[in-house]
Amino acid sequence: MGIDLSSIEEYVTNHLKMFVLSLMALVLIVILIAGTVFFIAVRGEEQTMVPNVVGKELTQALLELQVKELYPRLQLRYSQVSTDKGFILEQDPRPGTIVKAGRRIRLVVSQGVVLNKIENFVTRNIDEVKMEIATINAAVTGIPLLTIKEPMMYEFSNEAPGTILEQKPEPGTDISGPTILEFVVSKGRENLTVIVPQLQGLGLDAALRAIYASGINFQFNIRDRQENETGETVVSQSLDVNAVIPLNAVVHLTFTPAQSLAADEVFGLFSYTMPPNPYPIMVHLEALLPSGERRMLFSVNYMGGIFTVPYKLPAETELVLSMLNRELYREKIGE
Repeated sequence: MGIDLSSIEEYVTNHLKMFVLSLMALVLIVILIAGTVFFIAVRGEEQTMVPNVVGKELTQALLELQVKELYPRLQLRYSQVSTDKGFILEQDPRPGTIVKAGRRIRLVVSQGVVLNKIENFVTRNIDEVKMEIATINAAVTGIPLLTIKEPMMYEFSNEAPGTILEQKPEPGTDISGPTILEFVVSKGRENLTVIVPQLQGLGLDAALRAIYASGINFQFNIRDRQENETGETVVSQSLDVNAVIPLNAVVHLTFTPAQSLAADEVFGLFSYTMPPNPYPIMVHLEALLPSGERRMLFSVNYMGGIFTVPYKLPAETELVLSMLNRELYREKIGE
């Protein structure tokens, strides 16, 4: 019985065709799956447009973001208008920006004004009130909430210099937005006088202590030492000891240079012209040494004018003059 070769050949051919077709189908399926995955990856998340919610109440803004499948990130801030409370001041990203769904949108929400009513500032010191108002204004952005009208009015009174005597608006007035405060401030008693202390013959530290204690208005100048004079000493004063003088009268003091200096030391006269004050205001002169040390050289209530103080300090020291915690001037010595 012979083998039918044609039947075997047909069988092999049919199975080979089926294998090839199956392989092609498998490859096609793999290509389709890969294409689908690639399309999904390229397409990414659904995109949406950021709505404009600035000026809207917070609840309404949240609803509009929810419709767009966006999520809020809230920040609170004081504003200048009490009616802003609970409303959106700013947003990021801006309205109209195309973003992916699920994006967080930063919303700045107003807490209203930092103050609801005008405080009673009468009997308080004007310098302290200025610092308090600066702190209040720092809590808001844009236009300051409270502004002091300048120039202020000053009157002689029995109250200490700098005491607020009157104010407008009246205490308890509602604050609805930026407000201008008008103050009448005490200049102290009229014809206020001081007694000139003994300054001639004193070294610098002792002279500065006597100036502070007496409250006189002063001005230093420096000249070379003459025979038998000591260095770093007040060698003359323009007004007699125990003289009764007006508060704003200037006592001129002549000071001699240092007799010797270390290799890195500098001797000189710090000088800065300040505007006149209606009454003495606390002034500080500090030294920022090259070592990083901060040293207070002199603090005094000063009427204004030419502020002068001798110094003997390391070269490259910075001298800083400030008034009411505000820097007025600085200079580096020995450059």
